[in-house]
Amino acid sequence: MTQTPRNEKTDWVSRRGAAVVAWGLPIVALVAAIGLDHPAKTLVWLVALAWMGLACLANARRCGRMHCRFTGPFFLLMAALATLHGFEVVWLGANGWSILGLIVLVGGVLLTVVPEKLWGKYTAKHRSQA
Repeated sequence: MTQTPRNEKTDWVSRRGAAVVAWGLPIVALVAAIGLDHPAKTLVWLVALAWMGLACLANARRCGRMHCRFTGPFFLLMAALATLHGFEVVWLGANGWSILGLIVLVGGVLLTVVPEKLWGKYTAKHRSQA
């Protein structure tokens, strides 16, 4: 019988319930907030993106998941940018929310897939054998 490596046991991405709470619910909130006006949309995006970013950083520290080292800071940066756009400190134009959404979607997917293709699923420090 094959044992599950230690880092997979502690990896929230590999655990459905934890992944839903850490990333699924915030993604639903982002999509649900599309029709909202400021300040509600701004606050939902801030909280959802910050939640995902902090969950990624915690997961990277917890199990060494490679992509979380990239997506964590990315989502926190996007939370800041969404907040700045929402309060018109940085104006991204009339389509700013669409642009932000596209950047979050494409950036999130690329930063999830590419680092693990290049460097593996877990950082060398956290890799364990079955």
